[in-house]
Amino acid sequence: MDTSDRRRRISARVAELDLDGLLVTRLPNVRYLTGFTGSYAQLLLTRTDAVFLTDGRYAQQSMRQVPDVPRRVYTGEFPPAFRDACAGLGVSRIAFESAGVTHKTFTDISSPGIELIPTTNEVELLRWVKDDEERDHLRAAQSIADDVFDLIVGKLAEGMSEAEVGFEIDLASRRAGATGPAFDTIVAFGENAAEPHHRPGDRPLRRGDIVKLDFGCVVEGYHSDMTRTVAFGDPPTRLREVYEVVRAAQQAGVEAVSAGVTGAEADRAARDVIREAGFAESYRHSLGHGVGLEVHEGPSLRPGGEDVLPEGAVVTVEPGIYLEGIGGVRIEDMVEVEGNGARVLPRTTKELLVL
Repeated sequence: MDTSDRRRRISARVAELDLDGLLVTRLPNVRYLTGFTGSYAQLLLTRTDAVFLTDGRYAQQSMRQVPDVPRRVYTGEFPPAFRDACAGLGVSRIAFESAGVTHKTFTDISSPGIELIPTTNEVELLRWVKDDEERDHLRAAQSIADDVFDLIVGKLAEGMSEAEVGFEIDLASRRAGATGPAFDTIVAFGENAAEPHHRPGDRPLRRGDIVKLDFGCVVEGYHSDMTRTVAFGDPPTRLREVYEVVRAAQQAGVEAVSAGVTGAEADRAARDVIREAGFAESYRHSLGHGVGLEVHEGPSLRPGGEDVLPEGAVVTVEPGIYLEGIGGVRIEDMVEVEGNGARVLPRTTKELLVL
């Protein structure tokens, strides 16, 4: 990855905003700009310079992973190290990531000689567009998810609990080479599938259940995110109908994704299918979101959203219908935004599987 080019682009943005520097504290952004994978670090970027800050736990790791940025390894608290770094670089008008600095940290790093200006999404906007290496990592993470899905649907058996299936998904992902799950795996049987983000519990699998599986994994820091809904035996007729509506809506959403389209336009394409089928009140979340170093990042595909999808972004398309006391269906793909459409990453079928 060319982190130096990424840093140059942020430094140019610092100059454009008439700032002396930008303090980066959100770890996904620190990783994006430096390659550092540890759990504690900060990056101070000026118009022409940079300094990487971390504590003694990461002295050796940062030396290996961030060889091209001057480093300041401190043994005490971050605020004095930050003020020293500002003095060393001769900067005083510093922007900070409002989503990554607590009120306490803001208070602690404030001083008479430093002016702090809140900013939002300066690094995140760069991250919307994935380079070739990032897309390779996302494809690898999705490939593992596809393989895990094939394995898990072959292991589903009457009496298994949701929690047990969730554990098997996470274990299979690690065995296949993932560094961990992308988020808390969602497994929902029967009526529990009516909860969009159900937490797996002790509910046992029974014949006739709808099974909703929403999971992903992490490869080189990049996340996959896929949902499939299958039937364990013949499902209720009502849910068969719902499944076909969701499948049509999901396809409409995929076909609406293209560079230059707004997230609201893509959302509307899928939502209209569900509304026309009479299920508008049973679809209460957005169509999708960007995926990358975080499983939920920009751009957003939501009603009224103004985010314009850029070529090279990777986003999810995940409409759903949820019927309280009966069950629910969601189908989700990650797709790459291209100049004249979208490339679907999962190879897993979206036909209703009856096991």
